[in-house]
Formats: sequence, C-alpha cells, structure tokens
Amino acid sequence: MSEIPFGFGKPGDPGDPGSRGPGGGSQGGGMGFGDLGGSDISSALHRFADMLSWQGGPVNWDLAKDVARQAAAGDDPSIGPAERSAVADAIRLAELWIDPTTSFPAATTSASAWSRAEWIEATLPTWTELVEPVASKVVEAFSGELAGGLGGASGLAGFGLPGFPAPIDLDSDGQDGESPGLPPDMAAPLLSMMRQMGGVMFGGQVGQALGTLSREVVSSTDVGLPLAGVGHAALIPAGIAAFGEGLGVAPEEVRLFLALREAACHRLFVAVPWLRGRLVAALDDYSRGITVDTSRMQEALGSIDPTNPQALQEALTGGLFEPENTPAQQAALTRLETLLALIEGWVDDVVAQAAEGRLAGASALRETVRRRRATGGPAEQTFGTLVGLQLRPRRMREASQLWQLLREGRGTEGRDALWEHPDLLPTVDDLDDPAGFVDRRDSDFDLRSLNDTPPSDGPTSGRAD
Repeated sequence: MSEIPFGFGKPGDPGDPGSRGPGGGSQGGGMGFGDLGGSDISSALHRFADMLSWQGGPVNWDLAKDVARQAAAGDDPSIGPAERSAVADAIRLAELWIDPTTSFPAATTSASAWSRAEWIEATLPTWTELVEPVASKVVEAFSGELAGGLGGASGLAGFGLPGFPAPIDLDSDGQDGESPGLPPDMAAPLLSMMRQMGGVMFGGQVGQALGTLSREVVSSTDVGLPLAGVGHAALIPAGIAAFGEGLGVAPEEVRLFLALREAACHRLFVAVPWLRGRLVAALDDYSRGITVDTSRMQEALGSIDPTNPQALQEALTGGLFEPENTPAQQAALTRLETLLALIEGWVDDVVAQAAEGRLAGASALRETVRRRRATGGPAEQTFGTLVGLQLRPRRMREASQLWQLLREGRGTEGRDALWEHPDLLPTVDDLDDPAGFVDRRDSDFDLRSLNDTPPSDGPTSGRAD
C-alpha cells in the first residue's frame, strides 16, 4: 500500500519501467509534463501552459485522465467480440445463480467488457466526486501557504523562496509599514497561479494512481461501490486473467466467479438506495475535518526553488500534506471502514452460496479475494493513495461470518432485512463478536415492526454507517 496520502506520489524511479527518467515523463514524475528535453521542448511548454490554464476545480482532471491512460497503456489489449460475448453470458448466468441466495432482485441492466482505458473513462466521474472534497482542502492549504495569503503578513519571499520579490511593508495609507506582505495587485494573481499548480500536482498524482489501479481491478465494483453507476456491470478481461494466474482454475470459472461478485454488488446497491450516499457522506465528513500542519509546510517550502519542479515534487512526497488525525476524522474513517467491510462481507456470503456445488475452484477463488484484500487490494490502495485512508482488511472476514450466521439463523430474507435501515447494521464493535450480535438482535428486535421509510442520501449521524 502507498504510504504517501492525498494523491502525492514519489518522483519517477529510473529503474521503474513506467518511468521515463528522473523528473521527466508524465508517468514517472506524476505531473504529466512529458520529456522536457530535445526537440520536444516547445510542445512540453505548450502543454505546461495548458495545464496552468485549468479552471475546473482543485484537481486538473484533464491531466489526470491523460496520465492515467498513459500509465495503463503498453499492456492493454483491445476487447474483441468473443470477449464481450463471454462477459455478457457470464453476467446473465451469474444473475440466475444468485436468485436463490438473496431476496434482492436482479439489478444489472447492461454487461460490458472493458479495456483498462475504458475503465478509466467510465469511472472518472465517480472518482471526481470521491476525490475532490479532500483535494479542495489540500490544494487550498498548499496555495494559501505558498502564496502567503492576500496581503498577509508573510509573502512568498517570507518563505525564502528564490525568484520572488521581497515583501513590501504597507500601512493603511499605502506607505511603508510594519507588517510585510505582497501588494494586492501581486498577491491575487500569485494565489490563483498556486491553486492551478496545486491542481496540476494533484491531477498528475491522481492520474498515476488511477492508471496503476486500472492494471489491478477486475470489475466496475472492485473498490466497494459501482464506479460506473448502479446496474452497469462490467468486467476487465485483462484484470481477470491476472487475477486467475497461478491458481490452477479454469479461466471460465474465474470469469464466472467474478461475474457473481459483480452481479451481487449491483443487487445490493440497487436494493439499498441510501448506501452509496452513505459512503460518499463518510468521505465528505472526513474531508471537512482536514487540517494541515502549516508550520511544517512553511519549513519545507522555505528551502524550495520554485523554478525546480523536481525539488517541489520531492517536498510534496515528504508528508507535507499529511492531515492531523482528529477525533471527528477518525470517526468518519471508522464508519467508512465498517460500511465497506459489511458490503464486502455480504457479497462474499451471497457469492459463496451461489457458487457452492457449481464451481470447483470457488473456495480457492474466494480465499484469493480475501488475501488480495489483506495484502492491499484495490479498495485499500485506492483510498490509501487518494484520501489517506488505510482500511483494516480483517473486517471483511468477520463481516462475512456475521452475514453467514444471520443467514443460517434467519434465512436470506432475515439477513437481507438488516439493509432496510442504517441503524440496523452492525457497528465496528459488533464485528468483533458476530455471534453475540446475532443473539442480541434476535432477542431485542422484531424487524417486521420497523419503519420502512428510507433515510436521505446526505451526511447523517448514526452509530453504524
């Protein structure tokens, strides 16, 4: 898992095949400038100017998509008619097998086979929604501190940054005063430029993260929610082949097993309309609590030459934007971790029942999914890289056990009924004692007497998000 949070990765490693050398190449440096040497200098400068003209928000998504596609290229075979047909058949069969294992109805309205580049294109709108709340806080802190504020007490030269004019002392009459600061006519343009630079850097690193992720995912729901919208099932044949490598399981079985997981996840999100909003709300709660260590930022930026992009990039990889771990943030992370574990655990239980007696390699495939999560699968890597969240993968195994106990005691309808309202879901403490949770719920609640009114999709407070 990446140890660098908030979308800022390390500069390119000359030994990395995805890198084009120190400080150069959009894949290596993460900023997408391309090779600045030789005959490419003119196009590179034009590209840099285009990036700095971005006005679309805290993340330069044009750059992010470009970098992501470059990172995914090289081993991204196009999808032929046979593969598309095989995926569509697998999704249809998966829906039939799942029918007896859940009370939720079939939900897939389309089935697609994607290349890695197609995964990037189809999921980018969702990544925008997930990443921007965090990015806006980090980029604002970066630009505000670097520019020293509008007419504030510290200017760019106050950080000791070479290449910028010394601050001017101005009093209320426009004369020399005691509080140094940039003149307003210089501060505003500089602050705007710094915001654009922050968007470029965040966009480059987000793009690199998504490009890397595209080489690992196997479906549209591989990070815990339908990235291309509910009902739109998709599998990535190249990812499926990599997933099944070395398992000794027939490729057809691997594809069908992953189709079962894809179909089950879509059923859950369609049947539980508040679920997606709950996930997004947990991220939003987390981003609202972000504070940045400005004194640490000032110290780091004081030694940077802004004319040296590589030096600036190295500073950004040194934990410059690591957030303070406030109680509110930790509570939001716990809610998100628990909810993702419950989703994964429910899918795991449903698929285990659907595959039993049908897929010879089901047990091996199920364990591979669990180990993949435990060693940093797509969900863990994505949230760790983009929003600084490190999940606790052991929760998935315990959540699966909890759903299994509920099914064995109440049947599939009794198990699925807990998704009727977020207040019914297990808490993080309940995952430590699945059997106790089942016993307590059996004795304390009559599910049929609960209000069926669904909650809103907005941020809400509750004990079990």
